[in-house]
Amino acid sequence: MTLDIPVPPADARAERIAGLTEARVMRPESVAEAAERRTRRESLVGESGRLMLLAADHPARGALAAGGDPLAMGDRGELLDRLCVALERPGVDGVLGTADVIEDLLLLGVLEGKVVVGSMNRGGLAGSSFEIDDRFTAYSAAAIAASGLDGGKMLLRVDDEDPATVRTLEACARAVSELAGRGLMAMVEPFISRRVDGRVRNDLSPEAMTRAVAIASGLGTTSAYTWLKVPVVADMERVMAASTLPALLLGGEVAADPQAAREGWRRALRLPTVRGLVVGRSLLYPPDGNVAAAVDAAVELL
Repeated sequence: MTLDIPVPPADARAERIAGLTEARVMRPESVAEAAERRTRRESLVGESGRLMLLAADHPARGALAAGGDPLAMGDRGELLDRLCVALERPGVDGVLGTADVIEDLLLLGVLEGKVVVGSMNRGGLAGSSFEIDDRFTAYSAAAIAASGLDGGKMLLRVDDEDPATVRTLEACARAVSELAGRGLMAMVEPFISRRVDGRVRNDLSPEAMTRAVAIASGLGTTSAYTWLKVPVVADMERVMAASTLPALLLGGEVAADPQAAREGWRRALRLPTVRGLVVGRSLLYPPDGNVAAAVDAAVELL
């Protein structure tokens, strides 16, 4: 079950967010203290077997765009304010992010009783020549365990023509094994990718996603703690039949038609292996600016 933890009014939140730098300067040890004090949930999912997470790991890969604004996620104070609003909504189980974002939220005290997943490989910077060589530059499995987090997430893009793919495959397999060895969730987000006019593009055809799911499911020495993070594509029933692993649906870019996007989530959530949502920009930066309403509409689907 989700804990209802009141979030301070906007003025109070703004004051606390403004004080984060001072806390980091004067008492950097307060980050570890906040992590140690944090109340963890007894299990990832409640009685419903569903999970609703907010995604906030985009900035560390240099992906700051949301909707029509190329730097929407570039204002950390605004991002944190939107996350605080979203985290207070009933039915929101937790958040996925890199250490900087997670630690800001810890200092703000909004992660009590929440599921917290650390993002691990952010080295494949968006638009870079080395994007497929997605090295682990953020959380490690050991750091996730030491910080009292509940799991780790990794992005796996398989480009058959880029030799760097095998390095990312190997690193993801190692992370899956290391997380499982600590009894922690390993969330793998797989794609089949290729370069089009010099930029990495994900192939969202059912055939490509079926292959991506099959590859991701076999990573590591055990799949006991592995979850998948997948987009909604055509023929989802066929795609999700490629594995028995539990899966969460990702939100992707801000949709021009939020209602159509929600309907896609609704249909996919009927599949037996699909157990929830991990959504970031679509809910944090909705076209009408109403974060609470966007989150509530997504939670209703669960």
